[in-house]
Parts: sequence; structure tokens; C-alpha cells
Amino acid sequence: MIYPTRRAILLLLAGAPAALLLGLIRPELWLFAPGWIAFLVACLLIDALAGAHPRHLTLDAKYPHQVGVGDPFDLKLTATSPRGVPRRAEVALAVDERLSIGGRITDEMRAAEGGPLTRIVPLSASRRGKASIDTAWIRWRGPLGLVWKQRKFALDGSIAVLPSLRAVTEEGSRLFQRNSWFGLRQQRIRGEGAEYEALAEYQPGMDRRAIDWNATARHVKLLAKEYRVERDNRVVLAIDGGRTMAEPVGGMPRVDRAVSAALLLAYVGLKMNDRISLFSFAAKPQAMTPAYMHTQDFPALQRAASLIDYAPVESNFTLALTTLSAQLNRRSLIILFTEFTDATSADLMIRAAGRLVRKHRLLFVVLKDEELESEEKRRPESAADVTRSNVAAAMLRDRQLVIARLQRLGADVLEVPADAMAGGVIDAYLGIKREGSL
Repeated sequence: MIYPTRRAILLLLAGAPAALLLGLIRPELWLFAPGWIAFLVACLLIDALAGAHPRHLTLDAKYPHQVGVGDPFDLKLTATSPRGVPRRAEVALAVDERLSIGGRITDEMRAAEGGPLTRIVPLSASRRGKASIDTAWIRWRGPLGLVWKQRKFALDGSIAVLPSLRAVTEEGSRLFQRNSWFGLRQQRIRGEGAEYEALAEYQPGMDRRAIDWNATARHVKLLAKEYRVERDNRVVLAIDGGRTMAEPVGGMPRVDRAVSAALLLAYVGLKMNDRISLFSFAAKPQAMTPAYMHTQDFPALQRAASLIDYAPVESNFTLALTTLSAQLNRRSLIILFTEFTDATSADLMIRAAGRLVRKHRLLFVVLKDEELESEEKRRPESAADVTRSNVAAAMLRDRQLVIARLQRLGADVLEVPADAMAGGVIDAYLGIKREGSL
């Protein structure tokens, strides 16, 4: 497609007043107007024929076919032509709204001396699902700047946006290195836990309650019992996929942050030889995986997590937690990723949790509402600001009331910032294991 630029239109319009003025002063110079138009048309034809032609342009788009939600990736565009390419061009992309707000991306492509037009567009997916890359338009000006030369390319590509594994690969390795859980060979974690391991000579810093006085009397030296962290515990990662979890926090929905943290926790739990299963629910239970205990089973957990969808309905905690309790035949650690906004809507959740904590260890994981906290702390400058601050303070009080009621029932509540969710969950999980309370 070739069409005139703004410069050509302005030049054409600028000739009209000059032709009118000459016609009034010197009527015999009326030929100036058609002459000016003919001159511009000739320039337009020359500009359209000179340089690269859109018909000869080809476009190659390279991008990963699978990415994690929130993970950055690059879309590389390369335009070539056997008759040469322009030095600069504008590019527009029609993509899924998961990749860009509004579904449109505009950028600029440049070519090195004698090379193709190239551009690397940095992108990241905001939600899970199938993100399409539909169409690309490339346009550039002719040598005289009077015409636009444009070519449309149908890309018809798609990217599968899955739960992010970046936290699993990076944060998981860092945590294991920090705690020295693996090296050249697998080692047992001694010193803390509930399972008896061996007798060792008492050293300063050891728990005095671990001293075995009978063994000390027999061997005539101070001996203490060593324990190891329990293995083969059942851990259930329950993810709420209801309406409140679909709301974004820091540019990513809460449920996606919960899925990433749950996968990291599953990776660590499998390394610790615990039995890990995944449970998701919204208005009704959605999925319940078997209990896995080998790292080779991690892809099965990843596939189950990728099926957790965004549900625009309220979560049914009574049905979900009752169903989950019926499927557990031994005491388990249930880590529930959820969100609650006020005491009224959380009342049914509290009642269901009260029945669950009688047999199982229950840990609630919620994200701090930093937006409400900032509204409460912000200095008011108008009556509307005062109203927003009071509403935010009331909502935060209701939130703390729900947390206090859950803690009185015997459940643990972990409230963490969005960026520290994965690390906070891991620390809470390891703390429960060190207590030996499972």
C-alpha cells in the first residue's frame, strides 16, 4: 500500500492560496495551479518508485512458543528485501491483551548499513492462557518524504502463557544453597525435628532438654539426642481461584502469584521427600492431584497448576474445604492461598477452617494490600481523600479481625508483600517442619 504523507498534503494545500492570489493579480498565470498539481503528482510518482517497494518486503518474527506469566521475553522482528530496505521504518503489532494493554504495540525498526530491518521488542505476559500475535504492519517514507509505503503481514502466531517457573529455578536453587541441603551427596538434616536420629556428645548451643541422662550415666560423658526433620509428610497446596484472586497486584493477578509460589514450595517439598498434592477451587472444587513424592513428578504438578483458570465467581470455602477434608485420611499440612476483604464474606471461610484445624495443620497465605495501606497513610488534601482514608482504614481493620479469628481457631496466617510471597511461604513451611508439629 502506498499513500501520501502529511507533507505532501500540506504542500498541495499550500499551492491553492498562491494560485488564487496570482489569478487575481495576473489572470494569465492561472496555469500555475494545474502546473503545481502536476509537479506534485510527478514527485509522488518518483517517490513511490524510488527505494524499497512494499511488495518485495518479507518479515520474520521469532518468539518463544511457551513463557511463564510475568517472565520477560523478546519478540525479534527481521524485515528483508532483495532490492534493499529503508534505513528506518515504523512497525505496529496487533497482539493479545495479555501481552500489551489495548492489544497494540508500536515501535521503530532500524537497519545497519547493507543489513535488514531489525527490532527486538521486550514483552511480558500479564495473565495465563493463549496469547495471540495476529498481525504486523510496517511502513516507511520514500526518499522525498511524500509517500508512505506500507505492508501488512499476517503472523497468526500464539504463545502459551503458563505458570512461571523462574521462581522455582532461581529461588529454589538459592534456598538450597543457602541452607546447604545438597552437595556432592544427599545429606540428612539433623539437630531439629521430631524423629530420633542418634546420640551425640553434647556441645554448647544444643538444647539442654535433649540431654539423655541415662546414656550420660552409662558412658560417663554428657550425651544428647539428635533429631532429624520429619519426612514423608502430606502437604496439600490449596489455591483459591475465585473472583478476588483474579485481581492484579503489582501487575500480576493474585492467583498467578499464588501458583508460582505453590510450584516453588512443591519443588522444595519434593526435595524434602514430602508428599505434595495440588488442590484448586472456586465456586466448586476444580482439581485434586495425587500425592507426589519424587522430583520426577514435578511436571505433573506444573501441568495441573496451568489448568487453574480465572473464575469471575465467589469462592465456596465450605464445599471446597469439606471436599478436601474428606479426601485426606491422615494428618496433613494444608497451605491455602486465598484472599479475604471483610469479616462478613470471610465468615463461612472461618467456619470451614474451624472444622479443618481439628485434624490438620492449616496455613493461610494472603498478600498484603499495599494499595489500601498507602491510601490510609496518605496525607489528605481534600474531603474525598479523607473519605478514602477512612474507608481504607475500615477495610484494614476488618482484614485484621479475620486474621485474628483464624489465629484463635489454631490456624496460621502468613501475610506477605507480593514480591516476597515465594520466600515467605518457604520459610513458613520449613519453620513448621523444624517444629515437628506434623
